[in-house]
Amino acid sequence: MPATRINMIWGVIIPLFFLLYAIAPASGHFLLNLNVRILHVEHLADGLSVYMRTPMPYLVAGRVGPIGANGLPEPAPYTTNRMEEGKLVHYVDHGQLRRHSIGLGDLAAEGFRFDAEGKPLEASIEQVRVYPIGKQPEFATLDEAKAAFATKFVYPEITDPLYVGDTVVDIILRYRIGAPIYEYAVSSSLDPGLPGQEDTANLILDYGPGGTQVFRARGLLTEPITISRSVVSAVVTFIKEGVRHILDGLDHVLFVLCLVLGAAQIRNLIWRVTGFTIGHTVTLSAGFFGLVPSGPWFVPTVETGIALSIIYAAAIAVLPRSDKNNSERNLFAVTCTIGLLHGFGFSFVLHKILQIDSPDIWQSLLAFNAGVEIGQLAIIVIAWPLFRLVNHMSTRTWHIGRWTVAAGCAAIAVFWTGQRVLSVVETL
Repeated sequence: MPATRINMIWGVIIPLFFLLYAIAPASGHFLLNLNVRILHVEHLADGLSVYMRTPMPYLVAGRVGPIGANGLPEPAPYTTNRMEEGKLVHYVDHGQLRRHSIGLGDLAAEGFRFDAEGKPLEASIEQVRVYPIGKQPEFATLDEAKAAFATKFVYPEITDPLYVGDTVVDIILRYRIGAPIYEYAVSSSLDPGLPGQEDTANLILDYGPGGTQVFRARGLLTEPITISRSVVSAVVTFIKEGVRHILDGLDHVLFVLCLVLGAAQIRNLIWRVTGFTIGHTVTLSAGFFGLVPSGPWFVPTVETGIALSIIYAAAIAVLPRSDKNNSERNLFAVTCTIGLLHGFGFSFVLHKILQIDSPDIWQSLLAFNAGVEIGQLAIIVIAWPLFRLVNHMSTRTWHIGRWTVAAGCAAIAVFWTGQRVLSVVETL
């Protein structure tokens, strides 16, 4: 094939990778931890009882009014606002909450929609609790959710200013239709306009006849998610999240890409990917169950190690090796070790969404890990044939392109390493 056509192929491959990744942020594992909504749904003889926990901004941020005579927007319900250092900040209105906290439940009932047999269900609000983040009771299981509402405590006796963004709301919504409900759909019309709201983590735990099913959905739930008694349906939601996490986790993608880039034969690639899989499977579980250091330095240290692993993988993708057999065996051990680092990264996402005592925890954990593997295989299925095709067409063009891709991956990782080292230093 003419060199010009081969160069055109590289002209597609290289921009495709680097336009996607060069502007990537240094850390991609923690956005979901800021945006988590939990719904425990209990099936009763006459309908459903929903125990909901949501950060307060989801309920009120989209309800800020027009600019008033004082130059400030009319505060959203249950909030006040003022300018501080040139920035508009929003505080919880303690007095309004003490007078009529049940109104926050009205906002949730208006924003969340439950449909059964194609018809919307009407909610009544039974209880509301409001807490500063960090002071809220456990909410991982239905029993914990019920216990959170067992006291007469309605709103804390707080006098200090409390940012809306530092507040979490617990609500009981009751849906009565006079008969059991076995299948329903959940959606939401709430659009608070928050940065990163597209990464909102929604965890729906359904306690119905025959056991508990755990469903996972990302985003604002503008599209309904159907909750049924199907184990497969529940598992698929976690598989999708695992796939999405590795494809959105740009550092993971670059590492797998470098593994593919440096494998001369499919056998070598299988061994490398197997080592990586073994490593990250171990620490995905260990990290989730908290069998890791708890110091603030640990997360940025792991992130730094992941960035360094990309630099290493880029180097072995292009540097010659004298004893290839021994090198491949050594590389299997190395990729196992590197997989340990990446597994921690995967576990950080899951740990804030699921608690250790959540129902069906192993089912959810294995499904998420399966999703990670599927995402990894998707990268390989696309990149491996493409790289082999270019190599078959022209050795010289393959050599130049391989070095270009590896150097680009390494350069991005060097930038990330610098950022993450500074993060580690700040925690010490």
